[in-house]
Amino acid sequence: MMIRQAAKKALGITSRQSTPCSVGIFRSYHENVIDHYDNPRNVGSFDKNDPTVGTGLVGAPACGDVMKLQIKVDEKTGQIVDARFKTFGCGSAIASSSVATEWVKGKAMEEVLTIKNTEIAKHLSLPPVKLHCSMLAEDAIKAAVKDYKEKRVKTNGA
Repeated sequence: MMIRQAAKKALGITSRQSTPCSVGIFRSYHENVIDHYDNPRNVGSFDKNDPTVGTGLVGAPACGDVMKLQIKVDEKTGQIVDARFKTFGCGSAIASSSVATEWVKGKAMEEVLTIKNTEIAKHLSLPPVKLHCSMLAEDAIKAAVKDYKEKRVKTNGA
């Protein structure tokens, strides 16, 4: 991401302009995808060994997208208080990750398990060929919750 921003700055290109190579990208992506791609929310990571953190790592071998989504949970309330992601993939994968982290914050773990890829895809107006990106986001949420719950069992000895 930083390389893209540095290149745009060096070329004097604003976020709404496009380079000759990216003209097709900006035409085919919905403005919500472009917004989350240019201004991703919650990029980063937490310490995966922190007992209050659940980590979901998922990938799509067909396209090479890899998504890591982490949740930080308040152990007293069971609510997700923060979320982070790191994604290697296309603009739709990055946007799907960004949206997912926004949507899980402040919610109970059982509630976030009801977030469906179709909701993410609809919000981003993803074309059918990019639906796998929203599926990765849904799978990453589920994997993060599962990881957190498994850590709780180990920590509590239950």
